[in-house]
Amino acid sequence: MIKAVIFDLDGTLVSFNLDVKACRTKVIQYLTEQNIPHSLFSMKETAFDMLLKTKKYMKTNGIEYQKFVTIENTVFSIVESFELESAKTTKMFQGIPQTLKALKEMKLKIAVCTISSKKAASYILNRFNIQQFFDSVIPRESVSKVKPNPIHVLATLNSLKVKAQEAVLIGDSVKDVAAAIQLDVIAVGVTTGLSSKEELINSGAHYIASSVSEVPKLIRQLNEQV
Repeated sequence: MIKAVIFDLDGTLVSFNLDVKACRTKVIQYLTEQNIPHSLFSMKETAFDMLLKTKKYMKTNGIEYQKFVTIENTVFSIVESFELESAKTTKMFQGIPQTLKALKEMKLKIAVCTISSKKAASYILNRFNIQQFFDSVIPRESVSKVKPNPIHVLATLNSLKVKAQEAVLIGDSVKDVAAAIQLDVIAVGVTTGLSSKEELINSGAHYIASSVSEVPKLIRQLNEQV
């Protein structure tokens, strides 16, 4: 029996319009200014990936951990500035309030599990006046590791007090799918964001939807099978 729905945010509930290239360029520039070799990084990597490489490099070279903490905090501040700028112009997908209302009427718990910062996520939910639908919001600051690491989804499940088998995760990225299936959470890939339908299928998504609006019907069908 499905008791909870976990949503990704950017690309799932709202459009993904972060200036990724500019953000990664600024992060790499900052890291190289801290004497971390430029050759370690690629524009194809996320800030999280870059920080992992930075941490490993600093540990190998005997640089004190507190220095890494300072660098990490600054990198996340850089990323957050881009997230907040993006949050001002992002658009909510059609039918989201109606979908969330329908899920609430089905007595389901609802959460957001996002790699965005708490400030950026809160800004978006409040800007579109949908914050009241969510029982829990788990941004990157709330966990030690983010999606695709299952720790992020597990923290969300715990916040809702539901088991993995009682939840469905809705996301637009293969990282959302990967985090879900590692915990046996039903993964629904939506084709409104980063990953294509083929990529979502190949990553192991149990279901594919063209929009979040299809979710209430899917959950009714799943619960009828129990």
